[in-house]
Amino acid sequence: MKIALVHDYLTQKGGAERVFELLCRRYPDADVFTSLYDAKNTIDLGERIVYTTGLQNIPGAKKYFRLMAPLYFPAFRTLDLQDYDLIISSSSSFAKAVRKRIGAKHICFCHNITRFLWDTATYLREYRDYQYLYPVLEKIFGAMRQVDLKYSQEPDYYVANSQIVARRIQQTYRKPALVINYPIDVTQFQFSREKDDFYLASARLISYKRIDVIIEAFNWLGWSLVILGNGPERERLESRALKNIRFLGHVSDKERAFLMSKATSVIVAALEDYGLVPIEANTSGTPVIAYGAGGVLDTQIPGKTGVFFQRQTPEALQTALLDAKQIPWNYLKIRDHAINNFSEEVFFSKVEQLIEQVFDQPEPIAISNV
Repeated sequence: MKIALVHDYLTQKGGAERVFELLCRRYPDADVFTSLYDAKNTIDLGERIVYTTGLQNIPGAKKYFRLMAPLYFPAFRTLDLQDYDLIISSSSSFAKAVRKRIGAKHICFCHNITRFLWDTATYLREYRDYQYLYPVLEKIFGAMRQVDLKYSQEPDYYVANSQIVARRIQQTYRKPALVINYPIDVTQFQFSREKDDFYLASARLISYKRIDVIIEAFNWLGWSLVILGNGPERERLESRALKNIRFLGHVSDKERAFLMSKATSVIVAALEDYGLVPIEANTSGTPVIAYGAGGVLDTQIPGKTGVFFQRQTPEALQTALLDAKQIPWNYLKIRDHAINNFSEEVFFSKVEQLIEQVFDQPEPIAISNV
């Protein structure tokens, strides 16, 4: 079977790129396609050839890749994938638009519907530099929504990382989606039964991550908090934090894994479509205190692996922190939950079962679990 792996753009290294990296490792003989490739700032593909589109030749495109938005759909339509039996796309926006030959199958790992088109106001709150362009962008995005709907019909099968994303795919694209929770590389994290007296937040410092809520809660409690990550909000957030809160910025994977294993709890205040941080924390034997909506509903067991708070407010988080203090956590069971449900082995056993079903059935199979 000849396989093509396709990703929206390889110009950064986030959760979607980490999942694509797993797919690349799993299928080392597959050919890799994307619109733009910046080897220095994305996942490590070694000596692998990465096939790109004509956008690669536009000066500045790799740096200002978001400004290329109207050009991605036509760029992906130019890719020649006629020789491939199976196309696996990894997409939050554009890669789902690739063409396939008759008889080939296309499975799309859809990390979300195209957010900047369908939730523009929220998206622009995250990227404030573009807010002043809203009147112009809304006209462009209005036209692009129709194109997005058209090309959303290209994949034969959708895989969503969580129930909330599966519902969005069904509601917006009118396509059923199978939920397969994305994994982490459990070997990259270390387990510890001994926890130190500090809490940890690990996220890009952008507005929707709601680090401001965490800071206000810990300002009031006076407990020790360590914040990992950088972003445009860092200076503002640092100005609001008291001395019990430390910002470490970017740290090595090894240091991050150590801190995650030693923290009393890991705090997540954002509404995440899925979220790998809670799983990484659990793999380290560390409970999670999280806003109780979105992807954490797929990954956390209240009272066993974490505690939820129901409003994104400092007061709600404070209550959850105090409640968590009273729970006799079983750190080994927290770790076992993560490994038994979110390891690469579990993930790929489900993926390969899906691929087997896809090629064994003469007609499209019913995969919806929405």
